[in-house]
Amino acid sequence: MAYSHSNSKGTTYYLHSNGKMFYFSKEIKEGALDAVPDGYQVVEMKTGMLVLKRTQPSTAAPAES
Repeated sequence: MAYSHSNSKGTTYYLHSNGKMFYFSKEIKEGALDAVPDGYQVVEMKTGMLVLKRTQPSTAAPAES
């Protein structure tokens, strides 16, 4: 089952991959992904377009001795 996400306007998009490039489409096509890849999150632009953004690893402060 392809990963789907609805934007704030109510339009549903499906996540696809073409090698290392990720994109959203209104239709399920060849290359559809089942889940968001590790290290990424779905972000909605002001226009309603969905994109994947890399998540920042949390930087924990080193423990003091």
